[in-house]
Amino acid sequence: MDEVKLRQVAQAAAEKQGCSIAALTLDDDNNIEITLAKPGAPVELQDCESVHRAVLAAFDRDVEDYALTVSSEGLSPEEADRLLAEAPEE
Repeated sequence: MDEVKLRQVAQAAAEKQGCSIAALTLDDDNNIEITLAKPGAPVELQDCESVHRAVLAAFDRDVEDYALTVSSEGLSPEEADRLLAEAPEE
């Protein structure tokens, strides 16, 4: 997976939500963890969803074979996954 493109896609999506990327990790197994921050305000579930969807749209999971978690500072990746799974589809 192209980490530079991943960072560009994630950063652009985060900025549209008024967020920034606090951390982004991509390991050798293509496990991606993105942590968002929003100065002066809490990161909303919609912010995480927006970044998550932007990455999904930019990278085909069938081709890249990756796992993706987007969360906020102070929220564990497991909690973020649970909240995203419970969120209604748009």
